[in-house]
Formats: sequence, structure tokens, C-alpha cells
Amino acid sequence: MQHSTLKIGLFGIGLDAYWEQFEGLKARLESYLAIVETKIAALNPAIVNLGLVDTPEKAFAAGRAFRAEDVDIIFLYVTTYALSSTVLPVVQRAKVPVIILNLSPQGAIDYKMFNGMTDRTAMTGEWLAYCSACPVPEIANVFLRTGVKFHQVTGTLHHDTECWNEIAEWIEAAKVANIMAFNRMGCMGHYYSGMLDIYTDLTQQYAAFGGHIEMLEVDELAVLRKNVSTDAINQRVLLFKEEFEITEGCTEEELQRAARTSVALDQLVQIHQLGSLAYYYKGTGNLDNEDTISSIILGNSLLTARGIPVAGEYEIKNAQAMKIMDGFGAGGSFTEYYAMDFDADIVLMGHDGPGHIAIAEGKTKVKPLQVYHGKVGNGLSVEMSVKNGPVTLLSVVEQAGGTLMLLVAEGESVAGPILEIGNTNSRYKFPPGARKFVNDWNSHGPAHHCAVGVGHIGSKLHKLGKLLGLTVVQVC
Repeated sequence: MQHSTLKIGLFGIGLDAYWEQFEGLKARLESYLAIVETKIAALNPAIVNLGLVDTPEKAFAAGRAFRAEDVDIIFLYVTTYALSSTVLPVVQRAKVPVIILNLSPQGAIDYKMFNGMTDRTAMTGEWLAYCSACPVPEIANVFLRTGVKFHQVTGTLHHDTECWNEIAEWIEAAKVANIMAFNRMGCMGHYYSGMLDIYTDLTQQYAAFGGHIEMLEVDELAVLRKNVSTDAINQRVLLFKEEFEITEGCTEEELQRAARTSVALDQLVQIHQLGSLAYYYKGTGNLDNEDTISSIILGNSLLTARGIPVAGEYEIKNAQAMKIMDGFGAGGSFTEYYAMDFDADIVLMGHDGPGHIAIAEGKTKVKPLQVYHGKVGNGLSVEMSVKNGPVTLLSVVEQAGGTLMLLVAEGESVAGPILEIGNTNSRYKFPPGARKFVNDWNSHGPAHHCAVGVGHIGSKLHKLGKLLGLTVVQVC
């Protein structure tokens, strides 16, 4: 899983006129803000807390400070009533998504204690410490009218698992958005001829996710292979034998051929600082390139497990989906429909080529294939099933007109027979049943590839979509 460089901005709001009127209120609200900072910093240490902003002048200064600090997202903690004029300048300058934290210090005011107070000024000060909900409609109105993207979390400072889980998910989603914004994806080779669904507009990928796309030649990898030492090859074969279950028929010669390519792949990734890779190459007419491409699966599986997801068939959209899933710590293995088992009401899904061995059920098997179906060459391949338990599917869908959307489904990876053909292959159950799931999923035009990861992370993907400005559709 790639490291995120996410930097969070935090500030609280109040009204300066209150401080002289209500003794101790400002200090009390600042202490609440400190609690929020501590809790958020535990989830992401890189945080810039600008304190309590209570005048337009401070708001302008805060906006400049957030901009100078290059924060990626802002958490606005509403401590009490505040004028929208003390809020807008902060976020307008920063121009990043804003999460409004409408957090009460407790679940409820102690009405008996409150109504037993004899000083009405003190009573008002006590109420103001609880009235974080009061200015949120005003702030929302102004944000919508001025084009500021915002989202809300409503709850309490303490003993509110739902609230703080939601905040944690926003932070996770922001981390993934940050990972994508700085990811360097390699595109090596060319599209698989005729797969019209996988063709994509690279500039639209930049528009949606940021990052950088490096166009690579298979020739470069082939040249790197020639210079791999015998010792490096032998060490990589030993690694294969640790990481995989090497099955009968896998010759030492084929293991060494795959090891040579695996070491060269690591060098290619290092040279170009890649965080993901999409590849495909026919390899015909050039023996070095054909030898390279036909021995690439084991190395690409190791890369995928290291947080550098590799998508075959030059499926750039799915390399993005796999990177997103990996960013959430869910894995993200390349997959497509394999068959349907109507008797068991399950969908078999998998793919040839690399698999995410870190999310496999048991040890991934290496098997020799005399033919790569639909492709040139032969060699070693991997066979694995995704861990039994909850899973999430993600497809980055290019729609008519070129805009992108995220298509999501949650289901279960279940035990049972698979097709033991040397490919990744799993059995999945979905809440609507296999028939309805397939129809619903296909109705959104997802392309035939998707990424599968462990756990149910649909709610996190919805938040990521909101941060990126992408539509998210969840079919189950």
C-alpha cells in the first residue's frame, strides 16, 4: 500500500463578540478544538491547526496560511455560532474540499443543571457551548452559493463511534485521493486489439485522478532483462519458492526466465518511480520482447502485492481501480466474469495474468501453461482465489461523452470448486442473487474488467467519489 502525503487543515470558528460577554467560553471552545486535533492527528499526523477563527481579518489570514501550507482537505469544526463572513475567506483561498464538523461536546445539555443556574448570562454562555448546529445552515447556504465543495459530519466529541468512524472514512478517502494525485502509472505496450471497452481518454484520467502517466516501451524492459545477474536470478527464484506454491511441471528453466523478468520489472519500476502499471504486448516478430512478455506474470504478481498494482491487457481504467483499492488497504486484484453457477447462485470471476497474492485464500499456486489463451507465448501463470469473506468490486467506468464514474458492488467470496486452469479464480455471492447482480452491474456499462478487494468499503468509495467529483453508483 502506497504511502500518502495527505496534509489536513483544521480550524474552529466562533464570534469574537462573545468572549467579553461570556467568561471562559473561548477557552472552553479552544479545548474542544484541541480534542478534535488530537483525534484527527491520531488518524493522520500531518495536520495544520489554525485555532479559533472569530473575525473576517483572521479568516483572510487563515486562508493564506492554508494555501501556503498546501493542505489537501480542511476540517471546519463549528464550535458555536459564527458569522459566515468569518468562514468563507478561509476556504475560498484554500480551494480544497471542506468537511464541516458539527460536533456537540456531549450527547445532550444537562437540562436540570442548566435550568437550575441563577445567572442568565452564564446560562447563555453554557448554551453557546452546545450550539454548534446553529450556524451550519448559514454556512451551507453561503458555500453552495459561492461554489465551495463541502460535506458534513454531525455528532458528538465523545462516545460517538458512528460519528468518528465517518470522520476516519473521510480521512481514508482523502488519503487515497492524495495517493492518486501523485501516482505515476506506467503504460507499457499497446491496447489489446478489438477490446473497444478498455480504450480510454488519458487526459480524462488526469482530470479525474491527477497523477502522471508514463508511456513505456517493452524494449526497455527487454534490455534491462539482458543485464540481470545470475545471482539476482537465483535469489528471485528463492523468493518465488517462498511466496508461491510451485506446482509440478514448473521447470527450473521457466522459473529462472520469470525471475529474470521479475528483477528487470523491479528495475523498471525504480527507474520511472511507478506506483501502478498497465501493460499488453503481442510480442510477435521480436524474440526478446516475446520472451519478456511471456515471462512477466510472476513478477507482476509480486509488484501487485507490494502496492504497485499491474493490470493486463493495457486496462488503464482498471489499473486506476486497482490502485484505489490498494490505497484503501483492500488489495485490488484484476478480475472479470468467468462463468455463472446458477445451481449455487454464484458468479465465478478471475483473470489470466497477475493476481494480488496478498489477498489470496492460502498460498498462490504457480502453474505452467502451454498457451496463454488469446495471447502469444507460453510460460508460468498464477492460480489463486480471493480470501473468503466480504469483498468489494470497483470499476472505473468511462461513460458516453468521456466522463468517468465509479461503479461499486459489495458481496462475499465463498469457498467451493473453481476452474483450476492456472488463472486467478473465485466464487462470489451477491445480495441480489447472481442473475440480478449481473444484470444490474452490466446496465451501467462497466467494461468487462474490474478490481476486487477484501472487505466492504462501499461507504469509503462514496466519499472518495465526492472528494474527486465523480459519480459513484453502488448496485449492492
